[in-house]
Amino acid sequence: MSSYDVIIIGSGPGGYVCAIRCAQLGLKTAVVEGRETLGGTCLNIGCIPSKALLHASHQLHEAEHNFAKMGLVGKAPSVDWKQMLAYKDDVIGQNTKGIEFLFKKNKIDWLKGWGSIPEAGKVKVGDDIHEAKNIIIATGSTPSTLPGIAIDEKIVVTSEGALALGKIPKKLIVIGAGVIGLELGSVYARLGAEVQVIEFLDHITPGMDAEVAKNFQRILAKQGLGFTLGAAVQSVATAKGRASVTYKLRKDDSTHTIDADTVLVATGRKPYTDGLGLDALGVTMTDRGQIATDSHYATNIKGIYAIGDAITGPMLAHKAEDEGMAVAEVVAGRHGHVNYGVIPGVIYTHPEVANVGETEETLKNQGRAYKVGKFSFMGNGRAKANFAGEGFVKILADKDTDRILGAHIIGPMAGDLIHEICVAMEFGASAQDLAMTCHAHPTYSEAVREAALACGDGAIHA
Repeated sequence: MSSYDVIIIGSGPGGYVCAIRCAQLGLKTAVVEGRETLGGTCLNIGCIPSKALLHASHQLHEAEHNFAKMGLVGKAPSVDWKQMLAYKDDVIGQNTKGIEFLFKKNKIDWLKGWGSIPEAGKVKVGDDIHEAKNIIIATGSTPSTLPGIAIDEKIVVTSEGALALGKIPKKLIVIGAGVIGLELGSVYARLGAEVQVIEFLDHITPGMDAEVAKNFQRILAKQGLGFTLGAAVQSVATAKGRASVTYKLRKDDSTHTIDADTVLVATGRKPYTDGLGLDALGVTMTDRGQIATDSHYATNIKGIYAIGDAITGPMLAHKAEDEGMAVAEVVAGRHGHVNYGVIPGVIYTHPEVANVGETEETLKNQGRAYKVGKFSFMGNGRAKANFAGEGFVKILADKDTDRILGAHIIGPMAGDLIHEICVAMEFGASAQDLAMTCHAHPTYSEAVREAALACGDGAIHA
């Protein structure tokens, strides 16, 4: 029986980052992982492979639509789908092998197999029992579905199946207009598929700033994505290698059926805690099937902690990473902290969409006085030169103190631009602080400064 200071169950972004931080703090650490490769959903069948396909398909889009405008004349490339998937798999391999290297470098043991917790202080992997002073559950999440829909990962797929289709579908139906559905819908639209998105709500991207969501939908529609909003999917049937989706419009209760080669069910994710033995242990769960924890990520069972998608909060890899580092500090006897008010969200379509902090809707609900600074990328020289002038930067600041409360960007490199606003918010900066900071010219980031200026006397290039 081996003994550790910490055993982490799950090697996704939360688990592996937690393990490395634990090792850095001098704790004898092991990670339980049943997959053949480390990295969890994110590196294997989620964030990383989807970004590879988004990148590849965007290059095709540029070749088809913008190369000739720049004097790059020639036949647009054709798509070798098998090679594109091989490229995606190579990207996965490089990243998962990188985690293996980091484990060896930090002397972290990989306990290969699926783990369970027979009792506090013990983790079972296969037939072996390992002792641990602290157990951290970082088992992540799995795709959720709707009643009456059978997933076969060939015709009716989750995000996992959508990353490895045998061929590019002629018609793709996406159920759910959230991040995953819109990203993968964009991939296949660029590759020539007819894409139709069906969403239960009357708008896309739930929780996003309404103005940004409206503009985002308009831009995606111009790119060829179709939208059916306010529609409740009733069933998905398959026959002869195709699928038919039946839905009911909420506005008039009318029923409709459409056919497709592939249906992507992108209706969110749910915590994955199967097989851990939490019921027998008496671990308290929330009504939504999440593990209940206190402010230090501790469950109601002494010595057992949980982080990431398995607990409450946004299901984001970087949120899990921050919690992984925080709980490592806690079990090492230090203070761990995550500022949940400054966790950015990003959609990696083109243009990208990024946000942090409050939206106009949440501020109105709070009754808080605020001001808005906006700047269009059409006023940004670099964006115009790169055919990336669609979208804008929007900064929300307290009306009286000018402190930045939130920001929303739709435009080029939004997922990177958002972070200077995150840093500003972390330090309690005002919009004027951002506006008075010199930004290099010509860069996309000048649009952020201009939006900050718009919170005061006005943008320069508007």
